[in-house]
Amino acid sequence: MEYDVVIVGAGPAGLAAAIRLKQLSPDLSVCLLEKGSEVGAHILSGAVVDPIALNELIPDWKEKGAPLNTPVTDDRFYVLGPKGALRLPNAFMPPLMSNHGNYAVSLGNVCRWLAQQAESLGVEIYPGFACSEVLYREDGSVKGVVAGVMGIARDGTHKPDYQPGMELLGKYVFIAEGARGSLAKQIISKFNLSEGREPQKFGIGMKELWEVRPEKHRQGQVTHTMGWPLGTKTGGGSFMYHLEDNLVSIGFVVHLNYTNPYLFPYMEFQRFKHHPMIADVLEGGRRVAYGARAITEGGFQSVPKLTFPGGVLIGCSAGFVNVPRIKGSHNAMKTGMMAAEAAFAALGAGREADELTSYEEAYRNSWVYQDLKRVRNVKPMWSKLGLIGGLALGGIDMWLNQLFGFGFGTWKHGKPDYATLKPAAESKPIDYPKPDGVLSFDRLTNVAFSATNHEEDEPPHLKLKDKNIPVNVNLPTWAEPAQRYCPAGVYEVIGDGSEARFQINHQNCVHCKTCDIKDPSQNIVWVVPQGGEGPNYPNM
Repeated sequence: MEYDVVIVGAGPAGLAAAIRLKQLSPDLSVCLLEKGSEVGAHILSGAVVDPIALNELIPDWKEKGAPLNTPVTDDRFYVLGPKGALRLPNAFMPPLMSNHGNYAVSLGNVCRWLAQQAESLGVEIYPGFACSEVLYREDGSVKGVVAGVMGIARDGTHKPDYQPGMELLGKYVFIAEGARGSLAKQIISKFNLSEGREPQKFGIGMKELWEVRPEKHRQGQVTHTMGWPLGTKTGGGSFMYHLEDNLVSIGFVVHLNYTNPYLFPYMEFQRFKHHPMIADVLEGGRRVAYGARAITEGGFQSVPKLTFPGGVLIGCSAGFVNVPRIKGSHNAMKTGMMAAEAAFAALGAGREADELTSYEEAYRNSWVYQDLKRVRNVKPMWSKLGLIGGLALGGIDMWLNQLFGFGFGTWKHGKPDYATLKPAAESKPIDYPKPDGVLSFDRLTNVAFSATNHEEDEPPHLKLKDKNIPVNVNLPTWAEPAQRYCPAGVYEVIGDGSEARFQINHQNCVHCKTCDIKDPSQNIVWVVPQGGEGPNYPNM
C-alpha cells in the first residue's frame, strides 16, 4: 500500500501531523498506524496539557467538543519529608512553571478525539498494527514499514491465523512511536542521528487512576512534589491531578540515572502513597487503573538530528519533554505540525525520499526550541548537585532564562542511564514496606488493572542478546536490577547459586521500555509484539 506520508504512532505528535497534512492538502494520502488495540489504548488518563499547539492546529477545538474540560485552578508545589510537607510559594517559581491556562485531561481521550478529527479529514487510521520493520530503498533512504505481522507461534511456526504483514510505503515516513520506540532506536543508530548530542536521558513514570470520595475531590487542583521517599540524591518526584467525576490521576517519576541497584522504583511509588498528605486524598477511594511508561528527559542537549533520508522523528521519538514542567504533548504536537508543513512543501515541489531539512530549521526557530532551551540545565543540575543544590541553582537558571534569555551555560548530562549503577557490593539494600492492599499494591495485582494482554503462544517481544548475561554478569555484579526496575514484574531470578535462572514473563509487559534503557549490560532489546497487544487503558 502506497501513500504520500506514512506515520507510525497515533499519539499527540502523529495525530497532529496527520491533521495538519490534510488541512494543507485534502488530496494527500496519509496513513496512520497504531500498535494499540485502539487509539488511546496505550495512554493512561492523567496529564496537564498546555493548549498552545492545539490552539494553532484546531482554533475552534472548544466548539468541536475537545475533551479539555478541567482548567487548572490550583497549582501547588511541595518538598516532602517522611511525615510533613513544605509548600514552595508560587511566587518563587518562574512564570514558565505556572499551569494557569492549562488543562487537566485524560490524554487518551484527547487522542481519541484527535483521531476523530483526523478521520473526518480523510486520514486512514489503522489501530492494532504494530510496525516491526523499517524498509529501505536501494539508495538507503527509508521507504516504509512492515506492519500487522500476526499468528506466529512461540517456536516460530505459523499458526492457523498467521498473517505475514503488510508493506506500507510512503514518499515520507514520520516516526512518532513515543519514548524509546523500537523503529526510532534503529533509525537513530543507522543514520547516526545522535552524533554530537548528549546521551538521551529517561525517567520511569508510573501512574494510577483513582476514584476518590467526593469530599476529597478538588477538580482542577494540580500538585507536584519532590523529596521523600527518594531523598536528596535520586532524582524524581510526583504529580497528582484532580480530573472530572471524582477521578484523580496520581503518578511518580524516578529518573533512570539512579546509582543504587537495589532501588525499586515501583515500591518507591507505593510507599509514597502512604505520606499523610497523599493518603488523606486516597483513603476511602478505589484504584481504577495502573500503567507505566518511560519518559524522555534529556531535553535540549539530547534532541537528535530530526531528519533522515525519507523521513523524520517527531514527538517523544526525538524527546521534546520539558522536564521541570512534566509536559511534552504540546511540543510533540507542534513538531508533528512542523514536519507536516515541511513534507507538504516538499511534495508540492515534486520531491520525495530526501531529507526534510526545513523541518529542522523550523524547529530551531520555534517556541518548542525556546521551551526546551530555557530549562535545559534543570535535569543535569539536579543529577550533579542533588535535590537541594539542583533545585536552587536550577531555579535561578530558569529565572535568568525567563527574564534575560541566558543562564549558566549549557550543562552536560554525562553517562547514559544504563552506565550509572554502582556494583551491588558497594550499595546498600533498601527495605521496602509490604503493600497493604488498600493504598499500596503488589506489582502483579496492579498489572491486572492495566488490562495488559499478550498471547502466551507467541515469540516473546523481550529479546536477550546473550541469555547467560543476566545470571553470569548482572546477578553477581548488580544483583540483577531487572527484578526491580521493571514496574510490571516481567523479570525474575528463580533459584540460587548454580541453580539460578532468569525468567521473562513477557505477558506482564506494559510497554514502558525501561528494560531496554536501564539494563546495565544493554542485553535486553524491546521489540514490538503482535498488533493490538499490551495495555488497554480505560476510556475515562
